[in-house]
Amino acid sequence: MVDAAPMQFDFLKRLFGKRERPPAREMSTQAAVAKAVVAPHDPLLDGARALLRGVGAAALAERVRIEWNPRMRSTAGLAFPGRALVRLNPKLREFGEEEIQRTLRHELAHLLAHDRAGRRRIEPHGAEWRRACRDLGLVDEKRTHDLPLPRRQIARRHHYRCPACGTTIARVQPLRRGSACLRCCRAHNRGHYDARFRFERIDPPS
Repeated sequence: MVDAAPMQFDFLKRLFGKRERPPAREMSTQAAVAKAVVAPHDPLLDGARALLRGVGAAALAERVRIEWNPRMRSTAGLAFPGRALVRLNPKLREFGEEEIQRTLRHELAHLLAHDRAGRRRIEPHGAEWRRACRDLGLVDEKRTHDLPLPRRQIARRHHYRCPACGTTIARVQPLRRGSACLRCCRAHNRGHYDARFRFERIDPPS
């Protein structure tokens, strides 16, 4: 006859006792390397960051990004200061490395000018941008390129006027709410926004 007490005790121990967790599996070196995501080396981005660091904009250099946008047609490049982003037209490759670098510096100058200005409003191709161009090695840079890219005419259906100086502007896209005349804000409010000079919508000229 077999004594049932030891068997019962062993059953209760397994039922209510502490369960030991199995040892965690160690990830092999090869698996860890395979799992790691390594950003591809981008000489164009590295060069842009070196340029910005060279003019004392180290923080901007860390944030800057460069994208090639195949949807761009007539525009060689675009700058988005709020996102520290430069977009380039892939067709620039057809014109050689020198044109790529010139366009890149042109757009980086926009980022640099806005970064230096902080919250102060500046003109897109004003004195701040021209100074940034010179600092990045572009002398007498023009506002627009003269590359043989296809041009398209876009109707400017939105017209506005400054109530103070009478300056009129025409836009493809509507102005953001609260946009004011930069010239008047500079002349009368040290470049800060002033509602007295907010653009008013007007009918397009006939």
